[in-house]
Amino acid sequence: MKTIAKEELLNFHYSKMEVLSEPIEITKRNMDLQRAMLLGNTAHGKVKITFLDFQHNLFQVETTIWAVTEEIVCLKGNLFIPKNAIIEID
Repeated sequence: MKTIAKEELLNFHYSKMEVLSEPIEITKRNMDLQRAMLLGNTAHGKVKITFLDFQHNLFQVETTIWAVTEEIVCLKGNLFIPKNAIIEID
């Protein structure tokens, strides 16, 4: 796994496929994203997001989550990661 700066996300291309295979994993990811968004909006706290790019390479970025939609996670600095590319939020 490679750790990157959030600014590097501008250069990423993501798969359109879901990276998690189990519905319980997807539910957990959604709950973790909601908690991380509350942390970002109330305390400006950062989280580590582990995700896959379109070639299935594993990356991690530490950033603040500002908003979560049905398909997209909005990060500080007007950056985005598709929800389906995220494996884990710490």
